Amino acid sequence: MSAAAPEGRRSRGGAEARRAQRTRLSITQLPYIRRKIPLTEILSEEGLQLIERNADTILEKIGIEFREDEEALRLWKEAGADVKGTRVRFPRGLPRSIIQKSAPRTFTQHARNPERTVEIGGDATVFAPVYGPPFVRNLDDGRRYATIEDFRNFVKLAYMTPAMHHSGGTVCEPVDLPVNKRHLDMVYSHIRYSDKPFMGSVTQPERAADTVELAKLVFGAEFVDKNCVITSLINANSPMVFDGTMLGALKVYARAGQATIVTPFILAGAMSPVTSAGTLAQILAEVLAGAALTQLVRPGAPVIYGTFASSISMQSGAPTFGTPEPTQVLIASAQLARRLGIPFRSGGSLCASKIPDAQAAYESAQTLLPTLLAGTNFVLHGAGWLEGGLASGYEKFVMDADQLGMMQVLAEGIDLSENGQAMSAIEEVGPGSHFLGCSHTQANFETAFYRSSIADNNSFEQWEAEGAQDAASRANALWKRMLREYEAPPIDPGVDEALNDFISRKIAAVPDSNV
Repeated sequence: MSAAAPEGRRSRGGAEARRAQRTRLSITQLPYIRRKIPLTEILSEEGLQLIERNADTILEKIGIEFREDEEALRLWKEAGADVKGTRVRFPRGLPRSIIQKSAPRTFTQHARNPERTVEIGGDATVFAPVYGPPFVRNLDDGRRYATIEDFRNFVKLAYMTPAMHHSGGTVCEPVDLPVNKRHLDMVYSHIRYSDKPFMGSVTQPERAADTVELAKLVFGAEFVDKNCVITSLINANSPMVFDGTMLGALKVYARAGQATIVTPFILAGAMSPVTSAGTLAQILAEVLAGAALTQLVRPGAPVIYGTFASSISMQSGAPTFGTPEPTQVLIASAQLARRLGIPFRSGGSLCASKIPDAQAAYESAQTLLPTLLAGTNFVLHGAGWLEGGLASGYEKFVMDADQLGMMQVLAEGIDLSENGQAMSAIEEVGPGSHFLGCSHTQANFETAFYRSSIADNNSFEQWEAEGAQDAASRANALWKRMLREYEAPPIDPGVDEALNDFISRKIAAVPDSNV
């Protein structure tokens, strides 16, 4: 019989085993959410009608600016709007009638891997990662400008995150590449390093067109013409302006039958009134104008009612997140989108914190939970958002991803099957005993409760023996391990060759530019 191991060795071995158990990676992808819980609503029928009337008044009497786009002005004039210069005023109900005539209530966005295809609208919720930051942050390097390597890393992390249903778009801005060419590497990264659905470039109409051409190489031109394979973000330049860049990208995608998310970018108090009701009316007016234009370009093109509504500090002017008023706007906007009859986008894991600390966690939770309860269909910024959207955080990404997994379980509702009722367990245990050893517990213990990949639920002594790490430190180790264990999904070699050939020719055709 061998001698017992020294106490210290047993402690270290046990700690290592426990740590390995808790951090064991599982990349079994979860399907997009089918919500089985009731919707949270905040406006009565009278309140909804009031906001809709006010939005119609904005459209009729104030109008929307469509700048640097003669085609958009022409389309509106032909549709019956009053066009003077770049200002378009709309007969009451015109944009709504155009949308409801042809825009789909739900649509399918196809992925390169059919198992990753998602439905957008109805009772579906799709999580996508952070979008747009020029900086990245992690515990090792602090805050720095993002590179294409960071971009690829976040695509890989999104691919490996079970509750992330979508690869997203500009997961960070790779500033080490020329502005006029970086979209090619960005779109390619989504296609090559993930097989989930992705978003396209919108920084110039020509870049949107390149995205469509790359998609045709993956899916085939005929398939792309008849099916949605790209969803892309079109921001209104609030208040009440659409600029030429966004309009150009909108038309490219709509004409190709691809989805757009028409989203007023609102910091209430600066880009909209300080009140929730005023902000809601302005958002609805801007969405109606932009979404209706997609249907003038191509009837039946998928379009999503988007909102990004934050408040600002009236003392500093800085954006704030996780506060009550944006939650009101989010929930009410979801109601308005359902009445309009198109899918809804908002929410995410938003915060103003510069680091993944308690402020980041609280503010993100205060945004993410209402996002799910409101019935949001497409959730941008689901993971990784820091510093009001200026930074994509590595640790924050995996911390948020853990919360997305919790939302996935919450959305399932309560299991009322025979196993879920657990009457056999209650009968077996009886009064005064415990359920730990009963047959039902033993049969369900592996899947009974959500297991966090980040939280430490051990005793103080165990936590101290394992290095007394905080959540951010544990997240740091987790994202590094995820990247070490990442394996790229397979891709047809001929498709990959065609993609690289297209990109090489586009890069060689024009000189580098930072505009």
